[in-house]
Amino acid sequence: MKIKEIIQAIESFAPLQYQESYDNAGLLFGDASREVTNVLLTLDATEEVIDEAIARGCNLVVAHHPIVFGGLKKITGSNYVERVAIKAIRHEVAVYAAHTNLDNVRNGVCAEMAARLGLDHCRVLQPKKGLLKKLYTFVPEADAEKVRVALFEAGAGHIGQYSECSYNGAGEGTFKAGAGTDPYVGKVGERHFEKETKLEVIFPLYLEGRVISALLSSHPYEEVAYDIVNLDNTYNEVGSGLVGELPADMDELEFLRLVKERFGAGCVKYTNLRGKKVRKVALCGGAGSFLLKRAIGAGADVYISSDFKYHEFFDADNQIVIADIGHFESEQFTVELFYHILTEKFRNFAPLKSTIKTNPVNYL
Repeated sequence: MKIKEIIQAIESFAPLQYQESYDNAGLLFGDASREVTNVLLTLDATEEVIDEAIARGCNLVVAHHPIVFGGLKKITGSNYVERVAIKAIRHEVAVYAAHTNLDNVRNGVCAEMAARLGLDHCRVLQPKKGLLKKLYTFVPEADAEKVRVALFEAGAGHIGQYSECSYNGAGEGTFKAGAGTDPYVGKVGERHFEKETKLEVIFPLYLEGRVISALLSSHPYEEVAYDIVNLDNTYNEVGSGLVGELPADMDELEFLRLVKERFGAGCVKYTNLRGKKVRKVALCGGAGSFLLKRAIGAGADVYISSDFKYHEFFDADNQIVIADIGHFESEQFTVELFYHILTEKFRNFAPLKSTIKTNPVNYL
């Protein structure tokens, strides 16, 4: 197996197109065409993790946080980022990161958090726009099902939890085949009328190449007529945070104790309690203060995230309870997510989980 196959498996789950504009997900060091010896999964690609990869015979480290986040102008070993780069390159250890793209998929990092609390009926807290496209094409009636199936197999036609969604309208097309053509129907030099189906399907933008390829390979016409339109629709499967419901109401302190235990948090920083039962819970892995208004708007009783600043706790304004559990604590189960993605795709492959706790924060 090659490194690029591991990358393809992760990016089919969390496409790079879903990362935020400030992010630096993807292959950071290494040659994607090299054979994989083994893979080490981690939250952070620290120096200790690179040493562990070398010791355990892994030539690929898959991390959540990109060790190179801003630009590197020099690589002299003057800081931990440069030292990781030097060591990884010297020992031919490739380093790959799936960061906000993995945060933004509905069944990604936040879903791992929600699973630890047993939340039901989860939905994306802040869905994204501009990630969907629509294909319109025109197919002879007798061939419409063949083309339709090909488009579905390429990943088109998903709306929420529904698949194989399309719209089909009957009509009549015309064309005149020119000299040197080989028309599927009709004759060269004569206008032809053909009963056709207008076929419409939605697809996420990262699948455009695959969808067009499926269309062209399955369509019987020599020249295929089609239109692709950018949609401004909200894509409810991709975005920041999740909101869901507990199976039963809980007292606030009882719930916060559960959160502390399930996430192994050194402490939980929280705002004033409201004296209400907890049922609806919003959450976001990593630094999630930007979603507080969304969590309040969604009617959540508690919002679990990390990295809140002092004055941001005031913004709860007795409308919600903020529970700051720590950055590492909120994202630690990403390693389990990586493991699940890779073992589901490659049944006879066993990636290794790092034994290094990379949390830079300690508690007394």
